[in-house]
Amino acid sequence: MYNGIPLVVGTLVALGLLLTGCGRPVASAPPESPPMISVSYPVDQQVTDYAEFTGRLAAVDSVEVRAHVWGYLEKVNFKEGAIVTKGDVLFELDARPYEALLEQARAKVAQDQAQFAYDEAENQRNVTLLGKGAVTKSDLDKTTAARNVDLANIAADKATVRQRELDLEYTKVCAPVSGRISRYNVTVGNLIQSGDQGGGTLLTTIVSVDPIYAYFDVDENTVLRVIGLIREGKADSARNGGLPVALALANEESFPHQGTINFVDNQLNAKTGTIRLRGVFRNEDRLLAPGLFARVRVPIGRAHPSLLVTERALDNDQGQKVVYVVDDKNEISARPVKTGALHDGLREISDGLNPGERVVISGIAQVRPGMKVEPTLVDMPGAKSHTNEPATQRAVARVSHER
Repeated sequence: MYNGIPLVVGTLVALGLLLTGCGRPVASAPPESPPMISVSYPVDQQVTDYAEFTGRLAAVDSVEVRAHVWGYLEKVNFKEGAIVTKGDVLFELDARPYEALLEQARAKVAQDQAQFAYDEAENQRNVTLLGKGAVTKSDLDKTTAARNVDLANIAADKATVRQRELDLEYTKVCAPVSGRISRYNVTVGNLIQSGDQGGGTLLTTIVSVDPIYAYFDVDENTVLRVIGLIREGKADSARNGGLPVALALANEESFPHQGTINFVDNQLNAKTGTIRLRGVFRNEDRLLAPGLFARVRVPIGRAHPSLLVTERALDNDQGQKVVYVVDDKNEISARPVKTGALHDGLREISDGLNPGERVVISGIAQVRPGMKVEPTLVDMPGAKSHTNEPATQRAVARVSHER
């Protein structure tokens, strides 16, 4: 029994070796398939760069209403805070003193006209008598001078009448401009001082509502940038007028109010390093009110062709912006790019990318230069339908060509 053990063990080992040698070789793992990623063509369209500033609305016309003549206030003809039209009678003063002065002036005209009639007749008689030798030349000169004095007095009297008529008209204080009126500062029965007596009594104020101004300050860097573009022929000067500008109130997301720049100051403010500009806007709905803060958007240069991509397509490589491009062999390459402003949610690529190149827009963390991928062509995320239409057409053409 003991002597048979080695024989049994050897038999089992030999059998194990035989079975192992007859088995199939171990199969290797299948090759890993390329990762699937989404790619898009950059949106190719005309864009305009903009700069935004904070502005404040102001009335085109702002008037302090004062009386031209003194008098007691008898009547107020407007509702406080209402819209008034130029020429509306706002206040009425006691007109009786000015009516009396006007009657007196007219009576003076009649008196001097009567005196002129007498002196004219005397002068004509002396002319006749001088021919007959009945009067001297000195007598004729006296009557002629009296006649001429009467004519001068009548002219002065008529001027006084016109002044009295004007004073009587001024007892009705009218709106000098159209706009929204403030409250009245005096009530009926108070004595109103005229405007030439120490400034006069301030009755109320009026601000125009349509159109309306928006003042805003542009920083020095933007000014220098625009000057450079103007020299290169890529921008129009705001001083020439007609440059468009858009405005949004604090509770508005877009810029629904369109206007034009009609004033640029003649120098920069040395304390703030800014220059003052002014835009003018229509305000038919009277939504814009003087004193409101607003955001102002101004175009920087003319419209220019540009390539736009989603922000998700951008990666950082040691501070350098890059996008990943898929070539015709479906291999990844990293492309350093220069970026510009946002346009409708898409980032402008000013340099480093060509039209028609496929840009990786998903799975950026999984790709690396030289990697093989399986791309799926989709529209650029965030692009508007009308904006992305050319890119979609190019994509269809590219897929048909590859097939």
